[in-house]
Amino acid sequence: MSDRNNPYAGGYANGGTTQTNVTFGAGSGGAAGFSAPSEAELIKDTTTAAFAADVIRESRNQPVLVDFWAPWCGPCRQLAPALEKVVREARGRVKLVKLNIDEHPAIPGQLGIQSIPAVIAFKDGQPVDGFMGAVPESQIREFINRVAQGGGGRIEEALAAAAEARGAGDTQTAAQIYAAILQQDPENVDALSAMADMLFEAGQTDRAKQVLERIPADKADVPAVAAVRAKIALMEEVAKLGDPAELERRLAENPSDHQARFDLALICNARGQRDAATDHLLAIVKADRTWNDDGARKKLLELFEAWGVTDKATIAGRRKLSSLLFA
Repeated sequence: MSDRNNPYAGGYANGGTTQTNVTFGAGSGGAAGFSAPSEAELIKDTTTAAFAADVIRESRNQPVLVDFWAPWCGPCRQLAPALEKVVREARGRVKLVKLNIDEHPAIPGQLGIQSIPAVIAFKDGQPVDGFMGAVPESQIREFINRVAQGGGGRIEEALAAAAEARGAGDTQTAAQIYAAILQQDPENVDALSAMADMLFEAGQTDRAKQVLERIPADKADVPAVAAVRAKIALMEEVAKLGDPAELERRLAENPSDHQARFDLALICNARGQRDAATDHLLAIVKADRTWNDDGARKKLLELFEAWGVTDKATIAGRRKLSSLLFA
């Protein structure tokens, strides 16, 4: 930061110059909570006495911007609305603390602030970046994006807490945490894909699709997203397959009725009978690799993607498929 970029440089005396933070606590089911602060927690005034708590200590949680200003400073009044707007848009990635230098001159004196408005970013208790002057909104946004980089640790903790809650069957807490993450980071792919998956498992397919639509196009192929899309596609495909009892009858009469076996495999998958689905498709692969242009093997790979690489059925199924293909 230097005065060469500040058209109002010259010191104080001449009139100077031109929803969501993460908090953790006990949530329902013992999982970590994740909640949004009020606007008063995002943007606040501070004093010399409170500076250590409001800025130094708080910057260990997320970056804190300090706006050094004075009532007589016209450019300060020009900058403030834009600065506060972009901070709100950042949804807790940063906090803003405002210090009136007329009432509290010690801190700016210690930091060597010689012209205002001056905005200094603090991270981990230390000043790391800043700018001077009434810069445009776009430049403020770039500044916040720069200082907030690498500050996603608390979101990572929240994602882990949500996954833990979900794994324990506490879907309500998991959903609340994911929703709070998305308030702070509306395009967080991990939270969006997990929320869509939970909605799908709850039978709310239309809502799951709406959540998936919020995922940026350049992240649509992320494995977690692709897995949810695959589940939805399989469900919609299964809905067209007909009566499973009739398929089983056809298969009993003719074990070589690969279409009946294929459709039954998809129904087994929809019922959560993953091992049975795998065995049906492997039976087709073993009997006739050319059937439906190797359709059974291709569908099995789709199922593995939908189930996830660490799922027990996926691991067992891949082992069986490998043994069959390379025996």
